[in-house]
Amino acid sequence: MHTFRLSDHEQKLKWIALVLGVISAIGIIQNWYPYTMFLSLPFCLIWVYCAWLHTERQLKYINILFSVLYTYGIARYFLFE
Repeated sequence: MHTFRLSDHEQKLKWIALVLGVISAIGIIQNWYPYTMFLSLPFCLIWVYCAWLHTERQLKYINILFSVLYTYGIARYFLFE
């Protein structure tokens, strides 16, 4: 029987965040607006979650700030485009 450990769960999330971050960076280079916002928001939310697990305050607040900015950008895109 496999016991669920938080570290296993967190490691999977970090790999997902890495993939989202790489695709988002490629999207910025390729000018894939607005898809970069849709990829970057979950990237930031994963790091907010992971930072909370380890009380990495600076990383947590930086990613909260970027999450708010991406949420604003996504809302603005749907309201005005």
